[in-house]
Amino acid sequence: MTTTGRPLAALAADPQRTRGRRHPEGERGTRGPRDAFQRDRDRIIHSVPFRRLRHKTQVFVVPDGDHFRVRLTHSLEVAQIGRTIARVLGLNEDLTEALCLAHDIGHSPFGHAGEDVLSAAMAQAGGFDHNAHTLRTLTRLESPYPRFRGLNLSWEMLEGLAKHNGPVTGPLPWALAEAEADFGMDLDAWPSLEAQVAAISDDIAYDNHDVDDGLRSGLFTLDELMEVPLVARSWARVRAAYPDVAPRQLVPELVREMIGVMVNDVIEETRRRTAGLGVIEDVRRAGRQLVGFSAPLQAEERQLKAFLYRRMYEAEPVMAVRAAAQDMLAGLFAAYRDDPRRLPEEWRPEGDDPVTVLRAIGDFIAGMTDRYAIRRYEALVGPADLPEGF
Repeated sequence: MTTTGRPLAALAADPQRTRGRRHPEGERGTRGPRDAFQRDRDRIIHSVPFRRLRHKTQVFVVPDGDHFRVRLTHSLEVAQIGRTIARVLGLNEDLTEALCLAHDIGHSPFGHAGEDVLSAAMAQAGGFDHNAHTLRTLTRLESPYPRFRGLNLSWEMLEGLAKHNGPVTGPLPWALAEAEADFGMDLDAWPSLEAQVAAISDDIAYDNHDVDDGLRSGLFTLDELMEVPLVARSWARVRAAYPDVAPRQLVPELVREMIGVMVNDVIEETRRRTAGLGVIEDVRRAGRQLVGFSAPLQAEERQLKAFLYRRMYEAEPVMAVRAAAQDMLAGLFAAYRDDPRRLPEEWRPEGDDPVTVLRAIGDFIAGMTDRYAIRRYEALVGPADLPEGF
């Protein structure tokens, strides 16, 4: 087993042993010498939902500054971190990258704020869950192929997207239940190490790029950030290495230092947890997360998250924009619910079953970018009133 010319570890996902795709495709040599997971990655990169991530909220809603992260740049940063971890551990880099790039495709406009609106508006139709909607988008809604719906991704890819945060038990979100019934993903077992790497890489990426964006936006200062022990310790190392450089110029170095600390910790902790395991089936039967932070770093990472929630995600100016965005998305949903004929023809549901109608509206709105949702609101409801800045 190899990935980009390097041998794979025994615990890695092997494209030669994939459980296959929902729709058999056969070999098509004219499409290039790519294995199953490389094709998955390329299908994500070339998809319309992936392109739309460039105009979807990460933290700030349609930010005024060009330098803040959006869902697309976040996903690229997650993929870079994921590939690094996978490479050192001997895992499949292509599957890891594909999972990292696709993990946020199901997000609605305005991020988690928009998800809350859709969940409430679709309560009578089973609600809305962005992770489940990722599966729905990739298996049903995005259909660029002539013979089947969806991107026809590998079982390992869909399994990793469904449960990269661990086994899914209890009542399933309706969209996930639909995907599970169509192509069972063993939801009660742990996913591959590649999926677990994608999940921890997501945490590492947004912890650190939110530090950068928070400082850039002025929501908090370097001095205030020093109350977080992990940051303070990393900052001390950076200042010792570059004593003659102005503090503001060292923020990117601080971010790189903290990413390095987290990545190295995950690699060593994962090696410790997987010692003695021999085959990939051992990963699925482990009964616990195998890729993660050590206990001391996990505690410090939680302190960083708590700071970011208090000073950034729940900051008054950020919350004000989110509230306005939620009002706008709720108004847009109501406009389509009151008259589904306002939907584009290809999105209109057949018949008038209330559940089908609500889900059709949810599918259409969830795929919107922030700016397209604003334009549709202005066309159907009235002027958008979003506070400036965030």
